[in-house]
Amino acid sequence: MATTHRYQIPAVALTAPHSAEFEVSKSRFITWIARCESIADAQQLEQLARATYADARHHCSAFIAGAPGEQVAIGFSDDGEPGGTAGRPIYQVLEGSGLGQLGCVVIRYFGGIKLGTGGLVRAYTKAALLALEHLPTQAYVSTEPVKLQVGFSDEHPARHWCETAGARITQVDYSANGPVLTLEWPCDQPLQLDQLALSLTTPPQLVDTVPQ
Repeated sequence: MATTHRYQIPAVALTAPHSAEFEVSKSRFITWIARCESIADAQQLEQLARATYADARHHCSAFIAGAPGEQVAIGFSDDGEPGGTAGRPIYQVLEGSGLGQLGCVVIRYFGGIKLGTGGLVRAYTKAALLALEHLPTQAYVSTEPVKLQVGFSDEHPARHWCETAGARITQVDYSANGPVLTLEWPCDQPLQLDQLALSLTTPPQLVDTVPQ
């Protein structure tokens, strides 16, 4: 599978998750969704849900802590519901959304009426789908670190060119040969140094190729 470098993610922090809820057969379902960049983030989201709704019967969850199609940093939990009736249906909804870096917790307050396995699958699927309907999202572009050396008189135009290309400058160090820009370069586009060179007085170089 080709690596996905640009995709949509939840524009919602762990500390302020997006929520939705509904009721079926007297059971109340509350869904939380937030951006989860890592498995630890997904675990934290679940812990926050458990702390906030400590008296709920179940806190079922699923997450994709990476790009859409991620196969390693994923997981789901039924948290006491019959196997395959909660965590997996939630995960399948997340997977079908095309979003990345997201975690979901569905909290259930049991209303005294059993839903059956089919009813549980439908309820947890609906809970995840409802939360996704109005979930705010934003574009995410994966990056890679790049160190670029330019001449002293070229720092300003180099900064402008990099920022226009969508790169984020995280650090600038000054060596005897000129500034070294540390960039977070978008992975979905090539670094065309020949294009940058057109606006500079001296050719730019990747740090690894600069003589020491």
